[in-house]
Amino acid sequence: MTIRITHYSDVLCVWAYISQVRVAELQANFAGEIAFDYRYFGVFGDVATKMATQWHEKGGLAGYAAHVQETAAKFEHVQVNDKTWIDATPTSSMPAHLALCAARITTADGGGESHSSLLAVDNEIRRAFFEDAVDISHTKTLLEICERQGMNVATIENALQSGAAHAVLSSDMKQAQEFGVRASPTLTFNEGRQTLTGNVGYRVIEANVRELINDPADQHSWC
Repeated sequence: MTIRITHYSDVLCVWAYISQVRVAELQANFAGEIAFDYRYFGVFGDVATKMATQWHEKGGLAGYAAHVQETAAKFEHVQVNDKTWIDATPTSSMPAHLALCAARITTADGGGESHSSLLAVDNEIRRAFFEDAVDISHTKTLLEICERQGMNVATIENALQSGAAHAVLSSDMKQAQEFGVRASPTLTFNEGRQTLTGNVGYRVIEANVRELINDPADQHSWC
């Protein structure tokens, strides 16, 4: 039996970027026993408004950029460019989410290799923003990243132009709302019955996975 884990995140979220290493470790340690399903929802759907409201009294964009630097500095495996958020200020995470949903469409039913390709695109988009300070709110930039990762860009563009990618993203956001997802990253297990949110350590995630592997029967309640 394969344990399915749904991973909800916003590509501009530094905590989701930090947690990538935990996801990779989980996949390596439980190869063949777990399968990740990546979904996207908009924490940074409107960057300007978010900075003007939630960060207005904490230094605005400059304050948030400093917060990201301070957060990343606590983790040795994470690198964040000094220019990230300051010189490469994205308008929205939505274009990246749309591109990733379009890529998901092109790799649907492609098996493990296609899933790995999709994950590589996801990782590279995040890395390009945080490490290289690339503004990933530009569709042209996103398509260039997809092409470098070996994706079929023409098919991705068609999914964007036809609205198919928008439909997939809408489904992601609706599902996140139904499961009560409000923070990035959030992992859901057991069809949404178990949820881990935010900066959760690897051992905690591993414990949840082992519990489901060792006792996979539906456990709505043990009361």
